[in-house]
Amino acid sequence: MKFNKESLLSNIKVGDRRALARALTHVENDSSTGKFLVNELFSKMGDAQIIGITGAPGSGKSSLVDRLIGEYRSKDLSVAVLALDPSSPFSGGAILGDRIRMLQYTQDPDVFVRSMASRGKLGGLSVATFSSILLLDASGFDRIIIETVGAGQSEVEIAKNCDTTMVVTVSGMGDDIQLIKAGIMEIADIFIVNKSDKSGAEEFGSQMRHMIDPAEWTIPVCLTSATENTGISELITKIDDHWLYLKSSKKLSQSRKNRIRYELGQRVTQSLTKQLNNIEMEDIIDKLLESKISIENAIALLIHDLTK
Repeated sequence: MKFNKESLLSNIKVGDRRALARALTHVENDSSTGKFLVNELFSKMGDAQIIGITGAPGSGKSSLVDRLIGEYRSKDLSVAVLALDPSSPFSGGAILGDRIRMLQYTQDPDVFVRSMASRGKLGGLSVATFSSILLLDASGFDRIIIETVGAGQSEVEIAKNCDTTMVVTVSGMGDDIQLIKAGIMEIADIFIVNKSDKSGAEEFGSQMRHMIDPAEWTIPVCLTSATENTGISELITKIDDHWLYLKSSKKLSQSRKNRIRYELGQRVTQSLTKQLNNIEMEDIIDKLLESKISIENAIALLIHDLTK
């Protein structure tokens, strides 16, 4: 079936998964149709809980996501997964193929899994993440899970895009040191010690609890084993608890305003960068090198050229 931008818009609103897949491709490619859809659907966002899951490679994030899908489906909740993969250095496309791990859900109309290339972006998130979340939200999913590539300390960007951010750790991988070094403690709403069937997991979880400062929302530490399918129900309960906390404390609306503010800042920066690349600045650089102008003067001249 062929879609034009109007038919894509109307079909997304009624939950057509083929239209959604086509629309996400337009968003990834930053096409005029993608921009049209984002503009038209902007007011439709806000119903889904957006859950981010991040952590080091090998911590079992994808296996956990698979278990979360199963748990949510048992509660008759629809789920969309946006799996951010490293980019192929040749095609720019996603190469990990997280969807392969979730083939059991391919026939379930209430599950939608999409791999998206990060395209080298720091923070483990694609430049199209915000717009993709918006389309998934407008399609009526109850839960949207964002799984990042596991890029280390730059993963803090995920917290700016999600309602609930979960950081996955594993005992014995040096995560106890890395958590402190990377500052990842500050972005987590929930900590997960995965592969908890391995020795040392209980002790590691206890150490993490001692590292957490008491706050209005006390960050829980959940022990899970995706391979053994243990601790998943308890994790879902904590995710639900955080969702209720956000809504009851009225922090949800502020969080989403902050998300839009961050996205606007990102887009303005991208736009200005593109314009800056088209500005002839050879004369300004020469004057700067010859000490005829200061760096502040050079910046002022460039800003003047960008805004005139």
